[in-house]
Parts: sequence; structure tokens; C-alpha cells
Amino acid sequence: MSVPTLTLRPSNPNHLPLHLHVSSSSTPMSLLRRSLRLRRRLSSISAAAVRQDTWTQAPLTLIKPASSDGSLFHVAVDISASPDLVSSHTRPGQYLQLRPPPPAEKPAFLAIASPPSLAASDGVFEFLVKSVPGSSAEVLCGLRSGDVVELSAVMGSGFQVGRISPPEEARTVLIFATGSGISPIRALIESGFNANERSDVRLYYGARNLQRMAYQERFKAWESSGVQILPVLSQPDEMWKGEQGYVQSAFSRAKQIINPSSTGAVLCGHKQMTEDVISVLVADGVPKDKILMNF
Repeated sequence: MSVPTLTLRPSNPNHLPLHLHVSSSSTPMSLLRRSLRLRRRLSSISAAAVRQDTWTQAPLTLIKPASSDGSLFHVAVDISASPDLVSSHTRPGQYLQLRPPPPAEKPAFLAIASPPSLAASDGVFEFLVKSVPGSSAEVLCGLRSGDVVELSAVMGSGFQVGRISPPEEARTVLIFATGSGISPIRALIESGFNANERSDVRLYYGARNLQRMAYQERFKAWESSGVQILPVLSQPDEMWKGEQGYVQSAFSRAKQIINPSSTGAVLCGHKQMTEDVISVLVADGVPKDKILMNF
């Protein structure tokens, strides 16, 4: 028995026909219902695509070096005139695209460094931007306060902190960051995740040297909130007496995981670092669902 095919031509950018297969026993009314459901689905997909491609213009309020070697910059954008953008930042670890003025063509993907509460209270997004030669990020770092940039919608689900909450579920939380990966980690720490109610919260923060390590002025406040800061330098000068090498090596040397089932982890940074650390954590018995990343 042959199966009739109903072809719909939705109003989508590619104009691709969609085929709805129905049995020969289908009634005209059932065909109509299926057709309507499919059209509603196509409409919702089209609307989502439009929202994702929406850009918001906003002025810069701050551009200044975040590291003494000039490789990292603090960038702040005034989004107070865009309440939808403000309210869409709900969790640390979320990110967006930021597009400098023409002739810059490609937007930069940036994690939001400030906690959601700052957007709600002051209407500001803050970022930590690594200036890479020839990139849109380099163009961005060369702008001035008052210059207008374009922001995409906020993307990503951020760090799923609920997996390590309440504190009794993860008495130990190990945090790992390298380079500009400290940006969403700052948002996490300053959003608050009850660090002072846990028995052991450590931040292993890797950089080439102290000249490339951002947020040093925030370390005291972070430690006051219950986070132990462990800087790890891969190319330190002769005066450095702290941890040397790579983050994953420093952690492997220390470990000190007393109860793996009550341990959580948060990671952001170089791919090799995250892969190596996750392998060590899982091998030691840390549950995979308590290992958080922001993508």
C-alpha cells in the first residue's frame, strides 16, 4: 500500500520542503491538525532564530588594563537601557558575543565576569578581555569609554551550582581556572555559593607569571568569603616562592580529597587543563555530576 506524502513549504531562510508522512487511513481533519502543529513548530523555531540574531547597542563605561603586561583588560558596558538584557543574566558562567564598531567583522565570545546582581543593581556587564593580536578582542581593548558596541543575547546555562548545593552536598569545592578563564569564576565567587559554610574551598588559578594574573586586588575579599587562593605560575621569576608549573600538576601534588562523594569541582580555562583535572577527579571518585563547567 502506498503512503501519501504531504509537502509543506515553510517560510524559512532555506525554503526547504518538509514532508509529512501519513497513513492512507488519515482523515482530512487529522491531516489539518498535524499541518497546524508543524507550522506552529516552524514559527517557534523561526522566532528563536530571530531572538538569537538580535543585537543591542550599548556604550562602554570602562576600558583599562587588568594585568601589568597589558595582555588583559577590564571592560564594562552600560546596559541599563536594555532591561531584557539585564534580566537575561541569571547565573554566573553565562556568556555573550560582543561586536566592536566597524570595520571589525567577527564578534568576540566573552564570559560575563560580573555577578548577575551587578547587572540588576547598576545595569552593567563587566568582562575580562584577552587582547589577541589581529582579533576583535584587540580592537575592543583599543576603544575608549563612551564608544558604542553591540551585544548579542546572553547565552548558555552557566554553572549549575544547584548540583553542589546545599553545602552539605559538597563540603569540598575545588575550583580551577587558567588565564582569562578566571572571568566567569569571578562571577561565581562574587555571586556567592556558601563557600564559608563549606569545610574546604580552593581556587587553583594558573597564569604565566604575576604580571599576567588578573584580579589580584580581589583576592583578599575572595578569601574573606571562604575561598582559599592558590596561584600557580608556569614561568615565574626567581622571587616566586609559591606553586610552579601547571594547575593540573599542582593539584595532583596536593589533592587532599577527604571524601570524594562530598566533593564538587568547577573548571574554566585551557582544554588540556580541564581534561587532565577531570580525569584525576573522576579517578579519585568525585561524582561526574558534581563537576561543573559553563558550556
